[in-house]
Amino acid sequence: MSDNLFDRLVRNTENVNARAIESAEGKVFSYSDLFAFSSQLAHVLVGHGVKPGDRIAVQVEKSVPALVLYLASLRVGAVYLPLNTAYTLAELDYFITDSEPSLIVCDPSSSEGIGVLAQKVSAKVLTLDPSGSGSLTDLAAKQGSDFETVPRGGDDLAAILYTSGTTGRSKGAMLTHNNLFSNASTLVDYWRFQSSDVLIHALPIYHTHGLFVASNVTFFSGASMIFLPKLDPDRIMSLMERATTLMGVPTFYVRLLQHASLNKDAVRNMRLFVSGSAPLLADTHREWQSRTGHAILERYGMTETNMNTSNPYEGDRVPGAVGFPLPGVSVRIADPENGDILGPDQIGMIEVKGPNVFKGYWRMPEKTAAEFKPDGFFITGDLGKIDSRGYVHIVGRGKDLIITGGFNVYPKEIETEIDSMPGVFESAVIGVAHPDFGEGVTAVVVRTKPESIDEKAIMSALQDRLAKFKQPKKIIFMDDLPRNTMGKVQKNVLRDQFAKLFTN
Repeated sequence: MSDNLFDRLVRNTENVNARAIESAEGKVFSYSDLFAFSSQLAHVLVGHGVKPGDRIAVQVEKSVPALVLYLASLRVGAVYLPLNTAYTLAELDYFITDSEPSLIVCDPSSSEGIGVLAQKVSAKVLTLDPSGSGSLTDLAAKQGSDFETVPRGGDDLAAILYTSGTTGRSKGAMLTHNNLFSNASTLVDYWRFQSSDVLIHALPIYHTHGLFVASNVTFFSGASMIFLPKLDPDRIMSLMERATTLMGVPTFYVRLLQHASLNKDAVRNMRLFVSGSAPLLADTHREWQSRTGHAILERYGMTETNMNTSNPYEGDRVPGAVGFPLPGVSVRIADPENGDILGPDQIGMIEVKGPNVFKGYWRMPEKTAAEFKPDGFFITGDLGKIDSRGYVHIVGRGKDLIITGGFNVYPKEIETEIDSMPGVFESAVIGVAHPDFGEGVTAVVVRTKPESIDEKAIMSALQDRLAKFKQPKKIIFMDDLPRNTMGKVQKNVLRDQFAKLFTN
């Protein structure tokens, strides 16, 4: 029996005529529709030379055909590689040359530039625009609605998601069919998803949260989703009367709390609000519960592991905590210096093990080996503790990772760009608490001489070099950066100094 994630989905689907997706425009797709459409897309992929194990790189705006392309990729046994739509050509150059896809699907507006990159790896290019039109769907319309799904083993790759590295070199996290299936089936049970559920899906689908958590959980429970292109508080409020669940990043809840019509009556049909991808402020948690009567369920995951922990469906959802290890997942806290396992309420490095944990980093065997302990535990890079009740708390992050609006940003990549600018002596990039984004990317810059460069010039120079979510919200100029006795920049001092930058 095939362990292909798509085959498992088909076997799991009890009613193929049930509603699966409602588009933002109101078009309804049943599970049968999705399966037939994925067959047509699969024929196009095979017709363009895609073989089992080949990578399919995708940088397109969110649409129903874009999501079905993910299913089609699974069906042909390929490795799905979603790319943030904000990535510039300079950033895409690395992802494409490193992953060597055989096919790239992109927006028609970027096909010329991406076509140049595709030539480097002899990849073919198809297009798909935000409305779901393009050469991909034009060709699919001519194909049959039956396709024999390629059998895959559970340990075969289903997807690669790139996660930034502190040295500036991104790492491709290799996720298997078993990784995705185990996490989806666990979350369906843990969060009590049923076929009667209706999810408001306003997350991007190039990210673990929107693609693997929201979409896979919906599909494997036989539920349905209302597929919105992005966060739209007015639209979300209007949909709550006929939906049951919402998954979002903290920004969703901050924005919805600003909506005058948010109250207990407005959410009377909702049963579950989930938050992840960035820390949810305890104040936001408490205000949401006061306004709506619902406690947001916060969970903890990573690109490399999907979900590791979750606050309980029944029981205390503790503000500031990310809950208990999910069934089948082991979480422990280790001393970052010597690896000793620490006891309750002791802060150390979070390590995880389970069927959800990825296979390794694409073409980085040494990096993969360095991130796994001999007993199979993965070193997350996050600092945390487990309290006396068993709740996991994230208290900090190693390697100065910034999480802004649910996206991971590593300072080194931004510092490298800023340091290369004429008039800049050095820079340090930090995350500062931000009421809307969780953390706001902030650059502290030392100039070669006063007035040699200003904030506007730096912002302008970064515009075409970095994705918008990586660009600093604020540039601060200082005469010198604080350093310890070893000469290392003390970013903790900078974070403390500018802690209220966005909250005053």
